[in-house]
Amino acid sequence: MSKIFKIQFSKMKPVFSVFLLLLFSIFHCNSENLEKENTDNNPYEFHIGGVLSSNASEDYFKQTIEHLNFNTPFMKPGNTFYAHSIKMDPNPIKTALNVCKQLIVRRVYAVIVSHPQIGDLSPAAVSYTSGFYHIPVIGISSRDSAFSDKNIHVSFLRTVPPYSHQAEVWVELLKYFNYLKVIFIHSSDTDGRAFVGRFQTTSQNQGEDIEKKVQVEAVIEFEPGLFHFNNQLNEMKNAQARVYLMYASKLDAEIIFRDAADRNMTEAGYVWIVTEQALDANNVPEGTIGLKLVNASNELAHIYDSIYILASAITDMNRTKTITPPPADCDNSGAIWDTGKTLFEYIKKQVYKDGHTGKVAFDNNGDRIYAEYDIVNVKEVANKDAIGKYYFNNELNKMKLRLNESNIIWPGRLKKKPEGFMIPTHLKVLTIEEKPFVYVRPLKKEDGNSCKTDEIMCPLYNTSSKEPIVYCCKGYCIDLLVELSETINFTYSLSLSPDGQFGNYEIRNNSASGKKEWNGLIGEIVYERADMILAPLTINPERAEFIEFSKPFKYQGITILEKKPSRSSTLVSFLQPFSHTLWVLVMGSVHVVALVLYLLDRFSPFARFKLINADGTEEDALNLSSATWFAWGVLLNSGIGEGTPRSFSARVLGMVWAGFAMIIVASYTANLAAFLVLERPKTKLSGINDARLRSTMENLTCATVKGSAVDMYFRRQVELSNMYRTMEANNYETAEDAIRDVKNDKLMAFIWDSSRLEFEAAQDCQLVTAGELFGRSGYGVGLQKGSPWSEAVTLSILDFHESGFMESLDDKWIFQGRVEQCEDQEKTPNTLGLKNMAGVFILVAVGIVVGMVLIVIEIGYKKHHVRKQNRLQLARNYGQTWRAIVQKRKMMRMHGRTSGVGALSLSVEALPRSVLNISPIRSIETLPRTCRNSPSPTRAWSGRQMVHRKSDDIPLRSPIGGPPQLHFHNNLM
Repeated sequence: MSKIFKIQFSKMKPVFSVFLLLLFSIFHCNSENLEKENTDNNPYEFHIGGVLSSNASEDYFKQTIEHLNFNTPFMKPGNTFYAHSIKMDPNPIKTALNVCKQLIVRRVYAVIVSHPQIGDLSPAAVSYTSGFYHIPVIGISSRDSAFSDKNIHVSFLRTVPPYSHQAEVWVELLKYFNYLKVIFIHSSDTDGRAFVGRFQTTSQNQGEDIEKKVQVEAVIEFEPGLFHFNNQLNEMKNAQARVYLMYASKLDAEIIFRDAADRNMTEAGYVWIVTEQALDANNVPEGTIGLKLVNASNELAHIYDSIYILASAITDMNRTKTITPPPADCDNSGAIWDTGKTLFEYIKKQVYKDGHTGKVAFDNNGDRIYAEYDIVNVKEVANKDAIGKYYFNNELNKMKLRLNESNIIWPGRLKKKPEGFMIPTHLKVLTIEEKPFVYVRPLKKEDGNSCKTDEIMCPLYNTSSKEPIVYCCKGYCIDLLVELSETINFTYSLSLSPDGQFGNYEIRNNSASGKKEWNGLIGEIVYERADMILAPLTINPERAEFIEFSKPFKYQGITILEKKPSRSSTLVSFLQPFSHTLWVLVMGSVHVVALVLYLLDRFSPFARFKLINADGTEEDALNLSSATWFAWGVLLNSGIGEGTPRSFSARVLGMVWAGFAMIIVASYTANLAAFLVLERPKTKLSGINDARLRSTMENLTCATVKGSAVDMYFRRQVELSNMYRTMEANNYETAEDAIRDVKNDKLMAFIWDSSRLEFEAAQDCQLVTAGELFGRSGYGVGLQKGSPWSEAVTLSILDFHESGFMESLDDKWIFQGRVEQCEDQEKTPNTLGLKNMAGVFILVAVGIVVGMVLIVIEIGYKKHHVRKQNRLQLARNYGQTWRAIVQKRKMMRMHGRTSGVGALSLSVEALPRSVLNISPIRSIETLPRTCRNSPSPTRAWSGRQMVHRKSDDIPLRSPIGGPPQLHFHNNLM
């Protein structure tokens, strides 16, 4: 079912779309017709009221409206405008009553109000009365900032700008003259505070040129109705800025100018820029620059523009909106005219390009924008010449400043523009301990009250102690400070950073508002407690937003410091030249060659030959033991005395083996020198892109200094966020602590400025920087925003670079000749020690032990072999003797038996010695005990060698059934 529905709906979709379009067209036409019917019901007569200052203004007001009825572009056919005017009464109450009785009863759609001849409250009364019913009021002269408050003057607009809008012209003037540090003087009334607020907002919103932001050095506020201005002027005179911006009434301006002239603060070197009211002072000093609103007093021109703006708004509203009649009296206090609110919004949207007062438009508060001003220069008290204009440029579609600077007369009747600031000749300079740029040591008693000749006194003013702690400073930055002071001619007082930090932008612990503040060196400059920072201060965007930097005096980057890894020498270091596989192949080759040599010499027909001068015997072929000895001897280059191959084929293999051994030994010797002598340990890390730094590892610790420029760099880099989260907990307070831990193997990698780390690596050759530089920047001199010394310091530093002075500071303080020492040490071969060659000695010791074990085995084996040979020899001798006796008996039987023992004894003695070869007595002991101790009563032979048998006689028995036994005495042996 659902499938059928989908198919049907897909077929119906075009028809459904056409149907929706038709419904929309019908609804749109109906709404247009309804709206047209509603607008057709709008009134055709529109009454406009006017509260004007003179009869002439009233007449012009009526004439302009009569002329408007014949001006087709501003009129809807059939519509008619009517004029109703009253004269302004100085009494605001009467004015309000007249508005109710003479204007509101005529159902006026809007009221145009002029300024009173006496007093300033009558326009406000008109605004209050009309605004209660939301009847729009267009002022043509009221410039108080209070009328911009729409909570009070809900339906008030004006064709003149408020006084505070002059601040925009002031900012353009300051940028044109390049005055970036000023002192602002204003009254404490509503207009004065609105003026300074708009000035500060406008000056900070000049985004196109961040380097030209105007800085207010001081804001001097005074109560209107002054009697004297001496204290404030004394404060101003001690400041650096000599450009004074003043908003004051005519009377207050006269008091300020009088006291300033008494202190010569209106003479050469000073600049006064004032508003329209102050420019009207009777004693305005010569050279003052002020503003005059164009057509400010031309009431008729403003009446004309107001009427046409109003008529254009009513005509636009009449075409699109339903208009209800205005209130008819002031008695019905609850009646709110909604059409008046709509008309107010339509008026604000109007832009009249060809107005008699210029381009007319309004901002959200109903204040006039695009107002034009004349730039006025006071050349004499009674002579105020226009030297330029602030006007709307149609081509650029924005306000533009045009000045004729050559016509300007400055205070002191100078034609040359003043500098606008007083350059202080004594500066408060701050620094911080950071080797090798600044070395700090406490001043000792034996030094007296002064430091050494190459040092400068640098006290530490700490908030925790009332009395400063006196130190002596020297180093790279100190030499640079001395050279700068001599070059651009200033004196200075040097001190250390109060909290020992470079500067971090963070929320203070005691700050209830949560506002971030600078601390350290940067905070001292930002809050104007110091004039200059001369330290290894890295230039970065965060700091440059709040302070001014010179050109870098030292270009550098960020790098990593680590300790050189110590090469671990094992007991088998001498085996490192060859891999394990190669060693196995060499060992196997020795025994394979020995076996092949043995086989070749064994089966070769030419392996045996007659020895010269020999007894004719043949020498045996090369055995396996001799072949192995030969192979090892050739490989180890030892002399071969015997056991060499005899056949030609074996000797050819021996020569090839000798060549192989020569190559192997030469390669081993060369690589052994490289491994044990010339090898240098490399760094553990390859740089900032090392994977071990990018990923979290427990056994790898890296850190930097809290709140430093390096710390800020890691915060900015998104790709280093994981690394920063890991190292943030390990960060140190000072670089000294981190470097000490690197030396003590407590910290693996310290990330810091390359200049400092290169210095540390030059001082200690056990330290090394890893990888290439990253985050390249430079060290600059820190100054206050708009400091008069900025340009001079920058030019001097550039000259120092060109003259080689900065390079000499590098050689003196950073490298100190230590780099060459480390390089020479790197090139010098290592001295081999017991740690490198311990394995060789252990190998010799093992050889000695193995040799001693083998000799013991050989001795035992030899004894066992000798015993076995002795037994065999005795048995052999016994057999020979018995054979001889048996043969003798056979002979005697053949010749007949002789009688008596003597004949037998003589026969025995007549036997050859070889027959009676009996082993010595020590060999007889080896006979079986049954032979040694056999008791036989048989008599021994007579003679000098035969005696009667004793208990230790050695029996010599014959087999059972054989001849009688013979017994030999021991002495016979």
